[in-house]
Amino acid sequence: MSMEPLAVKDEESAYPIAGSWRPIFREVVKAFAEDDFELSQGVVGVAPVDPSIASQNRAFVRNYDELLVELPEDTWATSCAQWMGQHWEVLVDLYTEGEGASDLVLTGHMNVLNGKPQFTVGLIYVP
Repeated sequence: MSMEPLAVKDEESAYPIAGSWRPIFREVVKAFAEDDFELSQGVVGVAPVDPSIASQNRAFVRNYDELLVELPEDTWATSCAQWMGQHWEVLVDLYTEGEGASDLVLTGHMNVLNGKPQFTVGLIYVP
């Protein structure tokens, strides 16, 4: 029996993305793959996206010149979260149509509000 990873509060090390958070990231990246960087339909567990962040992410992905695709299961082997004292910093590896695993990452913050995960979208970039 496999256990889903849990969110770990450790300021010294990064850990795999918590299993309970993964559906949130799948929905966010699915919207991005459809060019909805504003998350105009909303995603449960995601804070409203800052318009300047949405604009920067759209421009960066277009300049990258590859089409984003939905997250495959493989992304969880390389994506991570690290506790920063008041929230988790996350790095989610993104995939594209032409490359598969790309150099792009989605960044952001994950908090827990009223017992539920709440993600704030950060920038997409090549680290």
